[in-house]
Amino acid sequence: MRNHWWWRPGWSVGRRFYTWHLTFEGQDDVHRLAAEYRSALAPLGDILTPIPDQWLHLTMQGIGFVGEVKEAAVHAIAEAARLRLASVPAFDLGIGPAVLDPEAVLLHVHPDGPVRAVRDSIRAAIGEVLGNVPEKAEGFTPHVSVAYSASDDPADPIAQALAENDATPARARISSAELIVIHRDNCMYEWETFAKVPLG
Repeated sequence: MRNHWWWRPGWSVGRRFYTWHLTFEGQDDVHRLAAEYRSALAPLGDILTPIPDQWLHLTMQGIGFVGEVKEAAVHAIAEAARLRLASVPAFDLGIGPAVLDPEAVLLHVHPDGPVRAVRDSIRAAIGEVLGNVPEKAEGFTPHVSVAYSASDDPADPIAQALAENDATPARARISSAELIVIHRDNCMYEWETFAKVPLG
């Protein structure tokens, strides 16, 4: 495992970033599953940073740092996305079981087609306003993290804890996408909502 909390290029304490996520407020079954994994991983101590229900998310598509992207452009992106996402139906999503990544404990989601349709619409909205889209379209793997690696340690104890856990995968209803202003000042992804855009 490697520590997830190294400072990636451009990031520092106090910086804020415009990005799109799917979030899970009020999604009790997702919270149930995350709690089961937090409990299973708790005996491992501080080698992992468990993610509270409030900050569970499915990363979708970044826009840029606050101060580098004009707020008027972000409002325009939200409106362009609103028009495009009106034609993308709300959908149900299966989440889990967990798999181990070098920097996180991840829950893959399925089917991933509807998630990709939402992301494609968001990317089209960004391109419409900015003329180009940050982040590559390819290489996107929809997932929900339940814990981040907080140290450089062997993966075996984490893999063993996951192997011994037979948590039932969760179901979620996805009916909106959120444009958020995010930071990582406290070794956690925390945010404020800029716009919540409903799906059709």
